Amino acid sequence: MASLVDRHTGFVAELRRAGLPVSVAEGLDAVRAVRAVDLLDRESLRAAYAATVVKRPQHRATFDTLFDLWFPAAVGDGAGAARDPERPARTVDDDGRPVPAALDPRVQRRREELADLLLSGDDAGLRRFARLAVAEYGRTPGQESWFSSGVLSALSPETLMARLLEAVLTGRERGGMAERVARRTFRDRIARFSGLVAGEVRRRIAEDTGVERTARIAVRPPLERLDFAGATRAEMEALRREVYPLARKLASRLVQRQRHGRRGRLDFRRTVRASLASGGVPLTTHHRPRRPHRPELVVLCDASDSVSAFAHFTLLLTFALREQFSKVRAFAFIDATDEITKYFAPGADVTGAMTRLAAEADLVWITGRSNYGHAFKVFDDRYRDAVTPRTSLLILGDARSNYGELSLPIVRSMVDRARHAYWLNPEPRAQWDTGDSAASRYGELLPMYECRNLTQLTAFIEELA
Repeated sequence: MASLVDRHTGFVAELRRAGLPVSVAEGLDAVRAVRAVDLLDRESLRAAYAATVVKRPQHRATFDTLFDLWFPAAVGDGAGAARDPERPARTVDDDGRPVPAALDPRVQRRREELADLLLSGDDAGLRRFARLAVAEYGRTPGQESWFSSGVLSALSPETLMARLLEAVLTGRERGGMAERVARRTFRDRIARFSGLVAGEVRRRIAEDTGVERTARIAVRPPLERLDFAGATRAEMEALRREVYPLARKLASRLVQRQRHGRRGRLDFRRTVRASLASGGVPLTTHHRPRRPHRPELVVLCDASDSVSAFAHFTLLLTFALREQFSKVRAFAFIDATDEITKYFAPGADVTGAMTRLAAEADLVWITGRSNYGHAFKVFDDRYRDAVTPRTSLLILGDARSNYGELSLPIVRSMVDRARHAYWLNPEPRAQWDTGDSAASRYGELLPMYECRNLTQLTAFIEELA
């Protein structure tokens, strides 16, 4: 059993490893807060830690998962005890095989108990039942670990919805507001039960294999540190919401760089008028203010399979940038290059754009494998006029050309023609120049930044200032 100090230091270290910014001072604040609460009241302990170390709502889910691992709930009522092998939770037939859950009277009794708890909304009872359910159905004979899938498969809580609605809507008209509210309520309670089961499974795995190892497997990094390559569909939707403010900031940074250190045209009349105060000598020159304008942007994106998730994020970024720049032209390439601006029409859906791009865009020359050199040649031949002195050029890709040509003179010409040029690389910097990577070769021609998550994208945008 670890001491409270060991649990505190391990918990704070794991929060940092998971991406939550917890300073030394905040760790000490947490210690002071813990001294002010009853240590036997687990929810008060949770609240004390959350108040001192959680800064963003997006971090709360990660915090709760780690808190449950490092400060597990006390097991009561025998719910967490290993089940008696002489009294299996499932009925078996004459051959010793488990009877299907739908025909098993023991499973059906458990389902009745679950339905009653979902109907009453008894959260404490639901928590105790989740522990019992994991003890009975979370590990089948012969398995070494615990799984929530066995519990949810045996009890099938989603299939209880019709029974629950019937219990609360008896005598009422179906299909109205009352049914919608009841359905949402029971859906939330079922999701709560599934979460309790998952938490109990994690707790048991942590007891078997160690808290640190379980935390590294069970906890995903927060959204701002999530690697684009590992993002799920739901996380991509969340990234999409985060990208829009970053796109506005990127546009404003590029405008600032265009205006920095440069003045408008000389205002001759004001300058002469001011010179009268110094005997006709123009000691101070006056200039007309520069007209604020939205910059032009050209995005050149690697769409090969090796960076497909990053390409998806790039399309999200392009969608957002489209509204911040006066003119946006987007191009994708594998071993050939095609313009994909038409897929970003106002109101277009990013998923639909990806589907159309894969089906219609001419991105393959011969092999369909990355060939940066030939892709840049095609871009220069077909779309040379896209890069002008008013253009900010943004290249996104891993700089891996399968040992093919690189077309460095063409890239240098593009960079020289553009007002600004940047390269965002989704690979970790430690992997640059390994294998077929030409990151440093291209990095000599234009600034190259590692960009695998929102934090790095934000850092890139801030550096432009």
